[in-house]
Formats: sequence, C-alpha cells, structure tokens
Amino acid sequence: LKGRSTARRAPAAFLTVQEGCDKFCAFCVVPYTRGAEVSRPAERVVREAQDLVERGVREVTLLGQNVNAYHGGMTLAQLIRALAKVDGLERIRYTTSHPNDMDDDLIAAHADTDKLMPYLHLPVQSGSDRMLKRMNRSHTAESYLRLIERIRDVRPDIMMSGDFIVGFPEETEADFQATLDLVEEVNYGYAYSFKYSTRPGTPAAERAQVDAGEADERLQRLQALIPRQQRAIQESMVGRDLSVLVEKAGRETGQMLGKSEYLHAVHIDDARAQIGDVVPVRITRAMTNSLTAVEM
Repeated sequence: LKGRSTARRAPAAFLTVQEGCDKFCAFCVVPYTRGAEVSRPAERVVREAQDLVERGVREVTLLGQNVNAYHGGMTLAQLIRALAKVDGLERIRYTTSHPNDMDDDLIAAHADTDKLMPYLHLPVQSGSDRMLKRMNRSHTAESYLRLIERIRDVRPDIMMSGDFIVGFPEETEADFQATLDLVEEVNYGYAYSFKYSTRPGTPAAERAQVDAGEADERLQRLQALIPRQQRAIQESMVGRDLSVLVEKAGRETGQMLGKSEYLHAVHIDDARAQIGDVVPVRITRAMTNSLTAVEM
C-alpha cells in the first residue's frame, strides 16, 4: 500500500494510512473494489509526515476507508500520538471512521492529544435500528448515541459530522422519522446526506426499492434540518476566540483564508499572518458557509 499526499507547499495535506474495508455494509462496493483492510506501516507514515512538514505542511488528515481500524503495527490512537511528536506538525485529523472501531484509547486521544483537532466525522447512515440491521452496520442508534456521549464527555467542544442515506430499500416513514430524531439529538456541525442509489453486486441492490418521489421528499426534509443545525453552530462561534491555519489569500485586499480547528472556513480581515501560520483570531461574523474574523 503506497501513501498518497496532496502536499505541494500547501499547509494542509491528506495522508493515506489505510485502504479497504471488512465491514460489508449492504449498500457499499468498497469491500469488493478495494478488498480487505490494509494498513501502511506506522514508521512509514511518521516518516512521510516528517517529509511533509519539511515541505511546509502544518496539518495532516489521515485517510482510510475505515481509518479507525488502522493496524499498521500501532492502533490509530498510538499513531496519532506518534505523529503528535513530529516537530512542526501542528494539527492532526482523521477520516472516515466506523462507530464499531472507536475504541477507548482513540476516544481518550481526543482528550490527551492537543494536536488532534476537535472535529470527528462519524457516519451513522440511519437512525432506525431496522434499517441499520438491513444495512449490516452492526451497531444501533442507541449505541451510536452513547458513543457520542462518551466522546463528548472527554472533549465537550468536539464538532460532529455524519453521513446519512435516505430511501434505503424498505425504509418506511417511521424509519425515516427515527433518522430525523437522531439528527436532532446529535446536533451536527456538518452532515452529508444522499438518496440511496443501487450499486450492482451489493445485497441492497436486490431488495424492494423505495418510491423515488418519496425518497426525494425525505431527502429534502433532512436537508432542511441539517443546515439549520450547521447555521446555529456557526452563529454560536461569533465572539469566540479560535485558531486558524492560514491556507491562502482571500478575495478581498489584505484578507487571508484558512480553517479553524472545527474545520470552518475562516476569512481573516486585515491579516498580518502568512500562509502556513496558525494564528489566534476572534470571530466577528457568521455567513452561510464561512466565518469572518480578525487577528488577535
């Protein structure tokens, strides 16, 4: 398994650490197209991170189809702690995760590793236990909610992100309402939602499909709820002091653009910072897809 980074003097880079998946979700082709889970050796990942830092990278996002199942001689939590010791590497993220592989040590890493950012993408796909079983997700809505409670217990400010499939075969209105209820309870900072589409060769492709119009209507309802949560969280950032990794110049004169620790896009007005700097800012305004700030 070869690593793939996207760093070309950019301050943030993706670093592939794992490929493949052993979960066999009923809707997913990854186990058939990518094969079983394979992890890159930890020492190679650390060396590549060191090389990225030498080229100006300050943040890495560890990538894998099921990244928290990483087993390259270390667990993902151990790898994160090893990367946190790399001088010059300021921020660490990882994606995409499966709830069943969020072990105690990885949860603890969100509390004891300062460089691990308070943002977690943790797909659930549905709030209905019946649908989760039909999806072969191997977890329940309740176990997912309790997992998020445990994560928030150690990192109360963590921003949660998720994935949802609407109109999965045999989904009823009651199943969909359970998804809406879960979204309301979690309060996502980000979430991605999709209408189910068949993938030939997967178990779900052979099942009774939900009416396309009904699936569209459900997706519209979910996609009305999620942005309301996102907007409310963005509004709550106004007046807060955050840190921003500066990535490029903004559109306005004297403006720089970067990402907060919560992955919000932040426009810094009258900026003194340069690309690659991690600077403290105060948020002054929340917009639809970004925040505006001034340097502290």
